[in-house]
Amino acid sequence: MAVKTEARTGAAEVRPFNIEVPEADLEDLRARIRATRWPNKETVDDDSQGVPLSLMQDLARYWANDYDWRKCEARLKALPNFVTEIDGLEIHFIHVRSKHEDALPLVVCHGWPGSIIEQLKIIGPLTDPTAHGASPSDAFHVVIPSMPGYGFSGQPNTTGWDPVHIGKAYVELMKRLGYTRFAAQGGDWGAIVVDAMAGGRADPAAAEPAPPELIGLHTNMPGAVPPDLFLAAFAGSPAPDGLSDEERSTYEQLLKFFGTHVAYGLIMGTRPQTLYGLADSPIDLAAFMLDHGDGAGQPGIVQQVLEERLEKPSDLTRDDILDNITLFWLSNSGVSSGRLYWESKLPFFATKGVTIPVGVSIFPDEIYRVPRSWAERAYPNLVHYNRHDRGGHFAAWEQPQLLSEDIRATFRSLR
Repeated sequence: MAVKTEARTGAAEVRPFNIEVPEADLEDLRARIRATRWPNKETVDDDSQGVPLSLMQDLARYWANDYDWRKCEARLKALPNFVTEIDGLEIHFIHVRSKHEDALPLVVCHGWPGSIIEQLKIIGPLTDPTAHGASPSDAFHVVIPSMPGYGFSGQPNTTGWDPVHIGKAYVELMKRLGYTRFAAQGGDWGAIVVDAMAGGRADPAAAEPAPPELIGLHTNMPGAVPPDLFLAAFAGSPAPDGLSDEERSTYEQLLKFFGTHVAYGLIMGTRPQTLYGLADSPIDLAAFMLDHGDGAGQPGIVQQVLEERLEKPSDLTRDDILDNITLFWLSNSGVSSGRLYWESKLPFFATKGVTIPVGVSIFPDEIYRVPRSWAERAYPNLVHYNRHDRGGHFAAWEQPQLLSEDIRATFRSLR
């Protein structure tokens, strides 16, 4: 992918970033899709063996013949895009300042298989609240970085870019933008990054103080599982005695996730470089990303969208999904993004010792639904907790209004 930036005059400089995808790259993508050599159909009538052949072939036909990347590119180009070098790596980010001068700076952190595209729908509600039924006092200046190895950010060529390092880089980014007081939001890896940004560590007793500039967090995938329960679920042990009905239900979700759904994470966490197909085949990349899954199954709500059988209202569309996959393809970040699983030493969902103010959103089709009892123990300074009746793992994509409302509510008392 070709991009153009202004001349560089110093490592700490923030430079405008312009997206320029050559038409030849899009023609190559379409040709590769059409040349796919397909396997035979799965031998079951459900998705228990992976993403169904019929779903992938339908998606491929649309992707090769009707999908238009230029629409997504135009939306991205209409936003202020920048890059800056931190610890020797180029970090790309979107930075949209609110017209309201008292707006609170907010860094919004995506995960895998997400990208900056996942958060585009919440930029308007957060930066321009009066146009979305909220008060000027709810405004945010929004910064959305591309994680190292993802999208338009640089791809690390050395080890060490784990969630703790990424969190520290994001603090440096916000300070470099002139923000001496800011908040953070995250889902998926972004949720782990913001916990780490606030000093959270694998051993809660070893947690560090949060940076003084960071006033609070909002998370839609809280790290709130008690460490002993996390280890028991990871080992596949039956639910221990003493859990409430709600806690037992959540524990059963974790057993299912660790027993079946996390296979994609295990291969990236141990052998990411082996996944050469993610760089060579757009269909392999798409299927691997789609099989992430959520609490609705695997691929879950994404599959419902692609098969046009949504069970609950959602803002997620087929083009949203392909925008994200196409960005991964054009930036060749299938393997480089997967290395984060190899780098990280933090448990996905366990408590990490975060003590600053935190808001938690629970969506019913998230990978696991955190009971309030666990959230209160994990985040002793819990300032907001809300359970929704719809939405899943990709909250900013699927339910941008609900997520935006929760972000506003979390930080209303902290401004």
